[in-house]
Amino acid sequence: MTRPEPLSRRTLLTAAAATAGAAALATTAGTAVAGTGAPAPAHAAPRLVDNHAWTSHSDWRSGTAAGTRAVAGSRPGLTLATPEGRTDYTDPHTGKTATWEYGRWTSPAHRLSVPATEVIASWNARTPAGTWIQIELQGTYSDGAATPWYVMGRWAAGDQDIRRTSVDDQSDGKSSIWTDTFSIDDAASGLRLVSYQLRLTLYRAPGSTASPLVWRLGAMGSDVPDRFSVPASQPGLAKELSVPRFSQNVHAGQYPEYDNGGEAWCSPTSSQMIIEYWGRKPSADDLSWVNPDYADPEVCHAARFTYDYQYEGCGNWPFNAAYAATYKDLQGVVTRLGSLSDLETLIAAGIPAITSQSFLKEELTGAGYGTSGHLMTVIGFTADGDVIANDPASPSDTAVRRVYKRAEWEKIWLRTKRYNATGKVVSGTGGVCYLYFPAHPTSKQRRALEAVGVR
Repeated sequence: MTRPEPLSRRTLLTAAAATAGAAALATTAGTAVAGTGAPAPAHAAPRLVDNHAWTSHSDWRSGTAAGTRAVAGSRPGLTLATPEGRTDYTDPHTGKTATWEYGRWTSPAHRLSVPATEVIASWNARTPAGTWIQIELQGTYSDGAATPWYVMGRWAAGDQDIRRTSVDDQSDGKSSIWTDTFSIDDAASGLRLVSYQLRLTLYRAPGSTASPLVWRLGAMGSDVPDRFSVPASQPGLAKELSVPRFSQNVHAGQYPEYDNGGEAWCSPTSSQMIIEYWGRKPSADDLSWVNPDYADPEVCHAARFTYDYQYEGCGNWPFNAAYAATYKDLQGVVTRLGSLSDLETLIAAGIPAITSQSFLKEELTGAGYGTSGHLMTVIGFTADGDVIANDPASPSDTAVRRVYKRAEWEKIWLRTKRYNATGKVVSGTGGVCYLYFPAHPTSKQRRALEAVGVR
């Protein structure tokens, strides 16, 4: 299982969700979502999540460019043109100062359909050697005031030029950044974020012709009410996807410089399962740094290249999605879903999902452990509607496939508050999941993604 998480991380994130507002999602089964074969809620509750992304050539042309340009083609993106200027960056994790050329792109303002207590950005990019990117967010509150520009991540696919990192200690007294998540400090006050802009800064070594290429940039805003439980959804699908199985515990003690070793690698292990489900994997050259005596070296690779040097862990949600998108023609996003019916819609279209949950040992029958935060891969549903999951907190690859009770799973995944082993009220993740899918999804996949709010 994953390591206990520090107080400034997940223990505070979803506890900031609204204490009033929208009711918990209704999840009774109804008619099918067109083209997916999965049920849709008969009485849809107000959506609690707003997903928006810039991905098309017209999207990239719609923002304000300074030293960047839009690139057309089958997968449009944003790249450097004539850099806007130069700047020095001192890497806080190496102490090294280097000069970089840079260009910027600022998105149009996006007005949230769900005024949000939390916002999580996602990006998909290629960063050749000698390049990296920074992602920032600025928003407007419901009281009309503006946030500062918050750094949501400094990221590179590799680790030879900078160390990818979140940025701590960002706050304006109304909101704060908790590793990868913008969060309203006092959701009970009624304050919300009503709109935001994202700003990309693309960096490269001076005089180089290399450039980052960003294909997708977006964010998920949400206002999930505080809840210790959720209504149970009705089963509507019996299907299982053939997803590779990897155990994080096979890697216990390996490469402790990355989050203390494999026993904490639930997030990258889950990511690698789905990456390989889509037929992608690291090359032999990519894996040449891994001890050849280690099984499943691609899991070690995933841990290294999702590692957040500030958080000192591999569980940064957008960093995992960005890692998945480094593989050819894959996209990755972080979102929240409303029920297991949403997961059924995705599974019916052949799209597995990675979900985040926390629970006591007795709350999830058959797990055999408790955790303050853990990622698993949902690969299907039994005829009774129970969840089939590839659980990386298993002793071996062959033991990874598990079946968990539907109602128990739905509760531990969707709640925002829970009691820990000492009886203290702590937070849950409120339906957070990672979705990895093709850059050019089939029509059935596209309809399923749109049905859960992802485009």
